[in-house]
Amino acid sequence: MFEKLTGKITDALRFISGKSAITEKNIEDAVEAIKMALLEADVNLRVVRRFVNSTIEDAKGKKVLSSVDPGQQFIKIIHDKLVSFLGDDDPASRALKLRGPDVISVILMLGLQGSGKTTSAAKLALRLKKDGRKPLLVACDLVRPAAMEQLAVLGGQVGIPVHKEDGAKDSVKVFQNALSWAKKNMIDTVIIDTTGRMQIDELMMQELSRLKSAANPDEMLLVADSMTGQAAADIAKTFDEKIGLTGVILSKFDSDTRGGAALSLKTVTGKALKFTGTGEKPEDFEPFHPERIAGRILGMGDVVSLVEKAQEVIDQKEALELQKKMEKENFTLDDWLNQIRSMKKMGSLQKMIEMIPGMQGQISEEDIDKAELKKQEAILSSMTLKERNNHLIIGPPRRSRIARGSGTSVAEVARLLKKFEKMRGMMKKMAKGSRGGMQGMQLPPGMSW
Repeated sequence: MFEKLTGKITDALRFISGKSAITEKNIEDAVEAIKMALLEADVNLRVVRRFVNSTIEDAKGKKVLSSVDPGQQFIKIIHDKLVSFLGDDDPASRALKLRGPDVISVILMLGLQGSGKTTSAAKLALRLKKDGRKPLLVACDLVRPAAMEQLAVLGGQVGIPVHKEDGAKDSVKVFQNALSWAKKNMIDTVIIDTTGRMQIDELMMQELSRLKSAANPDEMLLVADSMTGQAAADIAKTFDEKIGLTGVILSKFDSDTRGGAALSLKTVTGKALKFTGTGEKPEDFEPFHPERIAGRILGMGDVVSLVEKAQEVIDQKEALELQKKMEKENFTLDDWLNQIRSMKKMGSLQKMIEMIPGMQGQISEEDIDKAELKKQEAILSSMTLKERNNHLIIGPPRRSRIARGSGTSVAEVARLLKKFEKMRGMMKKMAKGSRGGMQGMQLPPGMSW
């Protein structure tokens, strides 16, 4: 999402980086370049002015001009400013304010049509379910055709009950009926998908006001579309003034947008950005961390999020056993197949690469040979478990059978086996190097530089 902005800001920081001393002219040149980068990223003009003025004020202080490494200090100032404009360091301010399990919490989902409101409601429900809560989705969008059916389908996909009433005319009555059902079925969180319009109008606001009064929600979350740029902040401000918000969910965060919405929302609305939708899958829904996003924008990566993603799909005990295998060159084709499948569970390879420090913008989607990964998985899946655990038994007849089963050629199977032999040696070095941190990190098989 921030690839272009990262490139522009990195260029701007060259006015300062590596300098033994910096001057007011250095600072002004760098900040002017950053200002242009933010404007090109469709950041709200008022936000850009505040950012520029406060950065210049801090950067011209004595502490910076007399520091041992003024270039690094200036980068830290930019990082801290980005964090403050994206949100703040306090996770509690971005956490959902939900009641205990014995009392039903109500979340009102707001947004315009096409913002991803219904999808975000289902994603949020899944996240809460994983956190140990028992959510119920309530279809109160009685205007958009097929909105109720869409919510029912999404609820089925994530295993969340959905309350909908075909032909209903009054969203307040639908909610009241849903609340009664929730009390009888030990539900502790009710998530209401509300009506939306192509644009804000008085009729929609009246409907939402009635629903708000009846539901007395604990959270009122606006779903804003990242692709609308700074307009998302203006929409959020209007919703907040007319209905009231407790936070914002930014959908389509994985899209090829310029980042203006994320950088404008907090300053314009004063409301915390709590979650982001990062893909099409129900699991592609993450808490918003300003400090991590600031790191991505500055090309520092986001190793913490990458590790968290890995921990979701990789068992710690299995990881240690795998490292021992790699050190002793006991890594098998079956281990390789399991690694490919685990990597797929972590989501987009492009997004994972962007979390590695210094890799933002260095490898494009085109550089990732997804077809090769699929081919490798097909070949490995066509082998028997005995063959995957001992690749030395795979002679010409077996190669022919594997090629037929995977829809590939004998030559491609042979290339994979040769690549595996070479990779085992590399992995031995990587496993030993990993004991010292990030050194020795390799890209997954099938990805080229």
